[in-house]
Amino acid sequence: MLELKDVHSYYSHIHAIKGISMTVPDASLVGIIGANGAGKTTTLRTISGIMKPRSGEVFLDGQPIHNLDSSEIVKRGIAQCPEERKIWPQMDVLEHLELGAYQRKDKGAIQADLERVYKYFPRLEERRNQKAGTLSGGEQQMLAIARALMSAPKIIMFDEPSLGLAPILVEQIGEIIKEIHASGMTVLLVEQNAFLALTLSETCYVLETGEVSVSGPSKDLLQNEDVKRAYLGG
Repeated sequence: MLELKDVHSYYSHIHAIKGISMTVPDASLVGIIGANGAGKTTTLRTISGIMKPRSGEVFLDGQPIHNLDSSEIVKRGIAQCPEERKIWPQMDVLEHLELGAYQRKDKGAIQADLERVYKYFPRLEERRNQKAGTLSGGEQQMLAIARALMSAPKIIMFDEPSLGLAPILVEQIGEIIKEIHASGMTVLLVEQNAFLALTLSETCYVLETGEVSVSGPSKDLLQNEDVKRAYLGG
């Protein structure tokens, strides 16, 4: 289980997240929604160790991780699929996937995971020797997800996976996230596409200006008048 307790993070003097507390149970799919600048990406960066909280605590399976380096947090089982994909254009698909597994030594399990991600993403297998810079936007998003899965995480965090994708590709990415969750993996999904996040997730947190404004079962938030008005065009 992942827990945040009264977490405050800053960009220099800017107070980006303000006392956030949330729980991500094992094998759950939890969403975080909010407008640009609400603190969604900062929350993920704080969990993954890219940013250190000024105060508050982050726990994984009851152990504090907020003072660990990001590489150690990956070893503990948290992988992030970052916003805007972070693909290296001159590296091929297979090199990206091997990079995702760089901290692992279990060659047999790595090969099994490679075959598993190819089942999720057959197009990546077809293009395994193709430079990532020549892939379409949707294929690059698939590659970013597959690379994160190759670290064999307990928890995978998605930061705006639908960003810049055509509606049909958004639907495909949503189905893949459902499959990943159905395999038993814990998923934390950050999305500006509130409808996507609320329909995929079991529980959701709404962030406004760095604070949790409302949270609860996603099916209830879909009917919440304030959420509908602010994020669903209702």
